[in-house]
Amino acid sequence: MVSEMVSIEEQLELIERGAVNCISREELIKKLKKSEETGVPLKVKAGFDPTAPDLHLGHTVLLQKLKHFQDLGHDVYFLIGDFTGMIGDPTGKSDTRKPLTVEQVAENAESYKTQVFKILDPKKTRVVFNSTWLGKLTSYDMIRLASELTVARMLERDDFKKRFEGGKPISIHEFLYPLIQGFDSVAMEADVELGGTDQLFNLLMGRDLQRARGQEPQIVITTPLLEGLDGVNKMSKSLDNYIGISESAENVYGKCLSISDELMFRYYELLSDLSSREIEELNVKMNSGAVHPKEVKKQLARELTSRFHSPEAALAAEENFEKVFTKGGVPDDIPEFSCSVAGEIWLPQLLVDAGLVKSTSDGRRMIKQNAVSINGEKIADVGSAIKPQGEILIKVGKRRFCKVIFSLS
Repeated sequence: MVSEMVSIEEQLELIERGAVNCISREELIKKLKKSEETGVPLKVKAGFDPTAPDLHLGHTVLLQKLKHFQDLGHDVYFLIGDFTGMIGDPTGKSDTRKPLTVEQVAENAESYKTQVFKILDPKKTRVVFNSTWLGKLTSYDMIRLASELTVARMLERDDFKKRFEGGKPISIHEFLYPLIQGFDSVAMEADVELGGTDQLFNLLMGRDLQRARGQEPQIVITTPLLEGLDGVNKMSKSLDNYIGISESAENVYGKCLSISDELMFRYYELLSDLSSREIEELNVKMNSGAVHPKEVKKQLARELTSRFHSPEAALAAEENFEKVFTKGGVPDDIPEFSCSVAGEIWLPQLLVDAGLVKSTSDGRRMIKQNAVSINGEKIADVGSAIKPQGEILIKVGKRRFCKVIFSLS
């Protein structure tokens, strides 16, 4: 049931918070008014292709916007594109994307469901799979659907246009992707569809197909691509500038504190449950000097860590962070590595074996950056050889610790 306590203006303020596009605002107002008058909530959907089982904060920008609609009393549909995932979303790709297998889709979809409910209310979220209706389309239906779009229209998409002009192949099945994503909106009779800015073409396709079939076209709302911890590139695992929502509470908290002061309030706007007014008050207090930027950042870190773990875990992570990084201590729970050697071991190799770095070249780089210490003493020589000597405590960077326990082989 749509909340009768929230005015149309208040709903708009929350819905438009952090959004890039709203097509169109006038139509959205009409739908909200109709919902208020009839008591029938809007049907709001967002589609997720289960291409990767682990979500990061960048993915949750869209989930947070879904939560806004959910908090306002509207019906939220978390659409898992198990059918479209087997085609492969071409959005933003310079090459044809490899389709997923049925087994991969099923496995990733299950992982998705467990993660999204850290943000959405599972009792109020309807999880649906587009294979339910797309799998029933006949070859006749697909040909008819394909007849509704021209190649010229498809080449208006920036990624397709660049690939075509660059002589890179575009598979015919990739042209079908926007069509069948748009057909999802027809099948669901969606009132609103959410997506990232890179999905705008596909989302508008849903409006076109609904209109052609006599349905009231959906409202399209896009959310921005969140910058990663480097403050420049969009959050991505491949760039290692991400905060994974399945990471440990200590990692989530610590990474949040590494966000720059300039980027901090963008994270607040897109990810926090605080109201826009509360966020603005925080900003004013910080700029006036009444509150230190670090305290504002710690509040954000506590909120996000609590969301993905628990308030107790967030508090413990904060205490551990203060102990390790402010007071110069070490974590309570340090991983241990048993090393059996006959003689000396090259330090970069030991760092790899202990899981502190990915490669010996990475280990050498960290040593050159003066970021490696043994028992509290910095190591500057990349050629250092470590003799077996009971136990040693290795620290790499600010957050990686390991207790190495030697035994003679």
